[in-house]
Amino acid sequence: MNKRIVIVGAGVAGVNAATKLVDNGYPGNLITIIDMGKDPYNRKPEEVMTGMLGAGGWSDGKLTYHTAIGGQLSKYTGEEKAMELMDQVITNFKRFHPKPEEVQCSNPIAEPEFIKPYFGLRLFPVWHVGTDYLSEIAKNWYDYLVEKGVKFIWKSKVTSINFDINELKYEGPPISEVVKVLSYDELIFAVGKSGIDFAQELANQYELPDEPKSVQIGVRFEAPQHHFQKLIDISYDFKLYRKFDTGVSLRSFCTNNNAAYVAVEETYGDVTYNGHAKKDPKYLNGMTNFGIIMELNGIKDPFEWSRNVVNKLQLDSTGLYYSPSRQPSTTSEGNGVSATPINWLQLLGVMDAFEGYFEYIVDFIDDMKKVFPTLEDDWGIYIPEVKYLSPEPLVNYKDLSLTKFSNVHFVGDALSARGITVSGAHAIYVAEALLEQNSILNYYDDEWYDGDIINFI
Repeated sequence: MNKRIVIVGAGVAGVNAATKLVDNGYPGNLITIIDMGKDPYNRKPEEVMTGMLGAGGWSDGKLTYHTAIGGQLSKYTGEEKAMELMDQVITNFKRFHPKPEEVQCSNPIAEPEFIKPYFGLRLFPVWHVGTDYLSEIAKNWYDYLVEKGVKFIWKSKVTSINFDINELKYEGPPISEVVKVLSYDELIFAVGKSGIDFAQELANQYELPDEPKSVQIGVRFEAPQHHFQKLIDISYDFKLYRKFDTGVSLRSFCTNNNAAYVAVEETYGDVTYNGHAKKDPKYLNGMTNFGIIMELNGIKDPFEWSRNVVNKLQLDSTGLYYSPSRQPSTTSEGNGVSATPINWLQLLGVMDAFEGYFEYIVDFIDDMKKVFPTLEDDWGIYIPEVKYLSPEPLVNYKDLSLTKFSNVHFVGDALSARGITVSGAHAIYVAEALLEQNSILNYYDDEWYDGDIINFI
């Protein structure tokens, strides 16, 4: 008794769910994945936010390997199961990698003394897939799922979902005034950042009980790599952090080295920033970039607060750039990074937009200059970087289904994941639960004969 499964979002979560299902014999022709973006053969490098493998699987390529990083996972699954699920995600990236032998793991184990007076350093393993290979991985992965019969609906936006009658509506090519309808038995809601607004709409519409989340906002910091080399030699994807009694904590986030480029993200009509790194030696630029992200607790409606702050940090239809000495850099394609340079007087307006919290970032940078004395004023910041976290819906831990709708499963960013590995692990966990459920149903179907249920006793 196989069910129709619809997956909203072809990002890392969505494709890992589908892969787990078809790998275990689930009919691919009963699985449909719908996404606003394009397939990997038509998706351009600069189309970061939507499409096959989502944002992180298209432009990042670093898979964190620890349950303390990237959002909740072990809370649902337990520690041992969480690590096993992460292993499966990493195995899938290797499996579809054109050169799997080049996937390497860095695993720093000792916190250096020169950091301790000013910062903590979170140490955990990271698998480095290589940004240059993500396009080929996406194509190989896509081809496998298509071969297995999985149906993809591209360049289509889901506009509404009726949880009561198991039906969603979407708009997509060819352009038509007729709204298209898709029915499901099980729904895996695997939207990325671009779908967080929609997730919030559904939460409001169905009055889904939730757990409030923190604000995650800051800047993308960029500087020549040599200033940080002594730390990079210890921890390639280093994460400096500090925590205050005020409910504020800060961390460096998503460090990119060697061939490091700042990436523009357009979300909800506003420009924000992220980063990525190329592997091909021809892209080497000797730069490092990373986010300096604040986690702010206790703010009422953190999602709306973040949106309002980001909107205030737009000028000339783009974000901002401040540096005591540098100019905005270029992208890996050789174009200027879209940002409006501001002076220190205009930086005061940024501080106002952050409602007093920007001082924490200023202090963080000042202390980095003490730890890395050659840094001085040789740096710049792109403003803002943000991780939109809508309230986390309450789910059943056994299969991440909504407590009010047992056939609707939230995974990835929709469940407050903040990383590739956790998002993929969420989805595999759901797929395993569906496979187990399907196995039980098929078992009883096999014992059904002429309308009568056989007595098993």
